[in-house]
Amino acid sequence: MNTAATAPRPGSLNLGLVGNCAISALIDEQARMVWCCLPRFDGDPVFNALLQPGDAGSHFAIELEDLAESRQCYEANTAILRTQLFDKAGNGVEVSDFAPRFFSRGRYFRPMTLVRRVRPIQGAPRIRVALKLRYDWGQTVPRITRGSNHIRYVGENLTLRLCTDAPVSHVLSGQAFVLTRAHDFLLGADETLAEGIADTARHFEQETASYWRHWSRALAIPLQWQDAVIRAAITLKLSLYEETGAIVAAMTTSIPESAHSGRNWDYRYCWLRDAFFVVRALNSLSEVGTMEDYLRWLSDVVVQGGGGHIQPLYGIGLERELPESCVPHLAGYRGMGPVRVGNQAAEHFQHDVYGHIVLGAAQAFHDQRLLHRAGHAEFTRLEQVGENAVRVYGQPDAGIWELRTRARVHTSSALMGWAACDRLAKIATTLQLDARAGYWQQHAQRMRAEILEKSWCAPRQAFAESFGGHELDASVLLMAEVGLIDPRDPRFVSTVEAMEKSLCDGPYMRRYEAADDFGKPEMAFNICTFWRIDALARIGRRTEARAIFEAMLAARNPLGLLSEDTHPATREMWGNFPQTYSMVGVINAAVRLSAPWDSVI
Repeated sequence: MNTAATAPRPGSLNLGLVGNCAISALIDEQARMVWCCLPRFDGDPVFNALLQPGDAGSHFAIELEDLAESRQCYEANTAILRTQLFDKAGNGVEVSDFAPRFFSRGRYFRPMTLVRRVRPIQGAPRIRVALKLRYDWGQTVPRITRGSNHIRYVGENLTLRLCTDAPVSHVLSGQAFVLTRAHDFLLGADETLAEGIADTARHFEQETASYWRHWSRALAIPLQWQDAVIRAAITLKLSLYEETGAIVAAMTTSIPESAHSGRNWDYRYCWLRDAFFVVRALNSLSEVGTMEDYLRWLSDVVVQGGGGHIQPLYGIGLERELPESCVPHLAGYRGMGPVRVGNQAAEHFQHDVYGHIVLGAAQAFHDQRLLHRAGHAEFTRLEQVGENAVRVYGQPDAGIWELRTRARVHTSSALMGWAACDRLAKIATTLQLDARAGYWQQHAQRMRAEILEKSWCAPRQAFAESFGGHELDASVLLMAEVGLIDPRDPRFVSTVEAMEKSLCDGPYMRRYEAADDFGKPEMAFNICTFWRIDALARIGRRTEARAIFEAMLAARNPLGLLSEDTHPATREMWGNFPQTYSMVGVINAAVRLSAPWDSVI
């Protein structure tokens, strides 16, 4: 639980995430909804205060007069956020936020609706409802119409309706009033409710809480760090755009990777690399439903590619073109622009993508629990992906870190080419296709030998970031995770040791040591720290791995969420939020390091 006696500093990432696998919103410590894109994750930010500080920003706030203290927590094992606000006299309110999600009429009900339930919990609190909504990235003020219990916010491309049993006049004027009873606010599509406002909100909350509790109960969690794992798992689930099966890398755009760095990117799209790691982490908890949804999307990507080039990322509706542009009228996070929409990385050649496709699909050929287990037809399509991996293997590319002005034969890209061939061989064996298994094994063996030879840098006694290279790169640690090399191999052990000397600031780890388009990185990249934790555990340094993991858990925000980067000195969060890569790391580390259940039962 978080306690804050003063207003949060502008642009703090001490935010909570609510959502329903169709939409999401970010809410700060004082119950202000500061970020929400509609009608889907990559849509128009109707609440943009996260990127537009001050009066120019749009938000949905429940303001308590004379605020003195706030407390915030999630309802256990759910995606329902509770924020309690107390004034200087001790009067208090509780705001409950969620997006409805539950099974109804043979499908998951996940409407474009955000529910805010406000109730007095102590004394006679006086509140003000401040709903300031904008369209077209903050440029358009909607036309407002009112009804007896609703307000319509009419735009050219989107109209939203707020249904509420609070005084509509007070909501429109921003007039403060004494909260004598509970009030509900349902913001969503321009449609009338089938039932009363309070009954609808109550029903939605009960069913949504029940859904998440049952979903969490089905997770095969480790013995230790259970709260952290469950919160990470729910966060990853919320990053699934269920309609298509895409998984977004983060809910935000343009949160800089470090102060005034210009490293501001739009992460509201589906990277095949990131999505694979999400699927793999949830699979480790026996949550395979997300994988089944993602495989629908992945199949469309492969078929759409027609056996040719596959992009490293796509829009969540399978959009191929994501032209990158800037929004000059938004100031940016803490005033640190630019604010970018779209991502030029969709135009890159990143050769690791083919390995991540095969890795993401591999379990579907081996797991008999699945409703739609993959077979010969799916393998034939996947072989086209493998042929692409063979075709581009050993060629320069932009690499895993999406470098915009430098191409090399990156070790991590070659590694994933090997992984594609290795997993295809294993799938073919499962399908009893011996000739195909042999074919892919030959490719895998050739690639493995070459990777171990050409990426080895003898002067540094480490595997380098590129063939024939000298610089170090944390992504090389994936060699052990995907099985290319035995982690006890002296070459891998010495690589870990070399990286600790060059890339680590205490427990935290940077991505690479060479300068990129913006200079040398200074911020710790969270997933790299988790890769280090995994590597240390694999080579037998579990005590150190656990200490670093505890440091990462301490770096989370008060609600247990992580962004992309951590400042190694201040532990302040930077980068887009919440970052799926980082939440994946929490799960992977806990699963690898936890004491076994049979140690206590």
